Amino acid sequence: MKILKNYKELSSTVADIVKRQLKKQPLSKLVLPTGDTPLGMYDELVKRKLDWSHTITYNLDEYIMNPDHPCSYHSYMRKNLFDRTNIYPDHCHFPYRPTLSFEDKINANRGIDLCILGIGSNGHIAFNEPGSSFKSRTRVVDLSLQTIQDNSRFFGSAEDVPKQAITMGLGTIMESKKIVLMANGDHKLQILERAMYDGVTEDIPASILQRHNNVEVYYCD
Repeated sequence: MKILKNYKELSSTVADIVKRQLKKQPLSKLVLPTGDTPLGMYDELVKRKLDWSHTITYNLDEYIMNPDHPCSYHSYMRKNLFDRTNIYPDHCHFPYRPTLSFEDKINANRGIDLCILGIGSNGHIAFNEPGSSFKSRTRVVDLSLQTIQDNSRFFGSAEDVPKQAITMGLGTIMESKKIVLMANGDHKLQILERAMYDGVTEDIPASILQRHNNVEVYYCD
């Protein structure tokens, strides 16, 4: 785990990793996150004016809600990256029903080259809540009370947060060729240290990353 000086350095460091991937392999397949932490990374990527025309993206998750809702992850990605680059809309994929179609698209495009992750305050990655099987694939999940409370800041109240989502599974994530986990804020440090240095357990889904042979973790407080 690499501890960086501040959020700007965190955002720039991970943006540099994405930039190198796209320069080396324009037809890259990326897995992308949402939330507060990657916002700076997306701003940095837009500033770099990269060519996204050959890139294929898969988002980690999406609420079960109208994709045009302003709080959907479709809307988030359009606002923060897709509408600000030359990526083709047909190259941008989100998990949806039937979930097998999402997995089929990943397999048809020969897997995932680079997966960018965040971590939840309960150790979840994507919407794989504590107790998720390490072998899980893309599926519909019930969100934990803690996740609903954590995400209520985006909706105005916990009552407005969708109670279900569709998420890429831990088994799917672990098949990525390279994984980068970014975390921001001292409220994430304890769970991050438990995930990276304690035992591997389904009670802390992010701990499965210890078993991947190409993971980089970046943190700032």
